[in-house]
Amino acid sequence: MSGSRALVAAVLCWAFAAAQAQGPSAGSGQAFPSKAVRIVVPFPPGGGADTLARIMEPRLVAIWGQAVIVENRPGASGHIGADFVAKSAPDGSTLLMSSTASLTEKNVDQFAPVSLVSASPYVVTASPKIAAAGIRELIALAKASPGKLSFASSGTGAASHLSGELFKSMAGIDLLHVPYKGTGQAVTDLLAGHVDLMFAPAQTVMPYVREGRLKALALTGSKRSETLPDLPTVAESGLPGYAAVGWFGVLAPAATPRATVAKASADVNRVLAEREVREKMLGLGADPSGDTPEEFARFIREDQAKWSKLMKEAGITAPQ
Repeated sequence: MSGSRALVAAVLCWAFAAAQAQGPSAGSGQAFPSKAVRIVVPFPPGGGADTLARIMEPRLVAIWGQAVIVENRPGASGHIGADFVAKSAPDGSTLLMSSTASLTEKNVDQFAPVSLVSASPYVVTASPKIAAAGIRELIALAKASPGKLSFASSGTGAASHLSGELFKSMAGIDLLHVPYKGTGQAVTDLLAGHVDLMFAPAQTVMPYVREGRLKALALTGSKRSETLPDLPTVAESGLPGYAAVGWFGVLAPAATPRATVAKASADVNRVLAEREVREKMLGLGADPSGDTPEEFARFIREDQAKWSKLMKEAGITAPQ
């Protein structure tokens, strides 16, 4: 080999070694996010997941320096949007703003948990026409007219549905379940008096409660909320032991690299810690959470176990 060829070969070898030392090339693994990020909300606009995603969107844009698009893909109690994300490229560019309804025992393994966003009690909300000022009166009313009172939900298998089913079971009453395609539609019919009750996210119903258009009877959590301190829990209002929490969180497709998931989680937690974001969420009755991917995965497993047991006992089949 001539001296010039040897020199060229040596330079090429050095360049290859340097590239390997620096890590993947730009085309094979750029730092997250390297392009616009889509946050899929598997419910119609106006619900809890949609509201929280849109509160977070401008702050994530500021942190990531990329466009963040909140996209509604409703249907089948959240499973259409969840399935879309599960099948998306596992590069962090498509995330899911999930809730209790979006995940089942069958599809939970298709996702990588990123971070819990909010885990808040629901508000037992009634139409003003219902002659009940609290839980004891509501239970007495339901027992006097079995099957006459109806409760709306954002879909079969949703937290708003399961919270009502747990209430029915523990109170020994019969309520008619009316599923909708999203929280927004359910609240609209509750406001119109077409349905009587709803176990609803605070951020979607409390503005109407404050206007006097709906009645808040109780919270479904195990303790009173700091944001709604005057509202008693279901447990202290006549149904001891009752507790149900609705949650929202961010997930990625299962094969998303751990480093990408960790970066997305850290950034979501950074947003949730910002005072302006916290004030907006708390003002809507949503308690900001935030945690690690591992903590969120454990939370999901425990939540799944509780609701799967109830669904089997009640013979509820979630949409696929």
